[in-house]
Amino acid sequence: MKTLIGALALCAFATAAAAQDKYTTGVDGTFAPHAFPKLGGGIEGFNVDLVEELRTRLGAEIELVATQWSGLLPGLAAGTYDFISAPTTITEERSENLLFTEGYLNTDFLFVVKAGTEEITDLKQFAGKTIAVNKGAVYDSWARGLADEIGWTVESYGTNADAIQAVLSGRAVANVAGNTASAWAAKQNPQLEISYLHSTGLVWGMPLR
Repeated sequence: MKTLIGALALCAFATAAAAQDKYTTGVDGTFAPHAFPKLGGGIEGFNVDLVEELRTRLGAEIELVATQWSGLLPGLAAGTYDFISAPTTITEERSENLLFTEGYLNTDFLFVVKAGTEEITDLKQFAGKTIAVNKGAVYDSWARGLADEIGWTVESYGTNADAIQAVLSGRAVANVAGNTASAWAAKQNPQLEISYLHSTGLVWGMPLR
C-alpha cells in the first residue's frame, strides 16, 4: 500500500506545476467488489477504500466519480479526471500513452458460466459460443483478438453487470472479467459458477496522463 500511495503522489505531482489541493478520479461503479452501489446511496468497495486512503495520505480533496468503464480512459485523456482509480490492467500498449503507478494487485482473466455448465479446460471448447464482456475493457480487446482463432462471438456491454446478466439470460455462454470480479459474481449468485482461468502475469495499476 505504501509504495502505491507514494508512486501515485509522485506521478501526480510530476505531471503538474505544483501539488494540487483537489483531484478528480473516476471509477467503474458496477465492478464489484472494487466499486458497487451500496444501500442508502453512493458506492463502496476495495477501490473506494483505496481512494479514501489516498485522501488521507495526500492531504488533498479527491472527488470520486462513478461512471461506465468505457468512458474512463477517454475522460482521463480529455482532462476530466486526474487519475483513474478503477482497476486498470497495465499493458504495453496502454503504457505508451499513460503513466501508471506501481501495480497493486495481480489480475488473471476468469470466466463465469451458468452453474452446471460442462467443465472448460481449453478455450477452444468455447468455439461457436458467445462470450460477454465489458465494453472497452482489456477483456474485450483480448477476446476479440482471439475470435478467429477460437471461433467464438464476442458481445460487449456497457457494464460488467450487464455482461453477467447476458449469461444468466442465456444470451451468452460465459462472461470473462478480472478474477476478483468474476469470483465475486459467482459468490453472490448461486446460478453462476467460475470456470476457465487464463493466467496473464499482468497487474492492475492506477493510470495518469
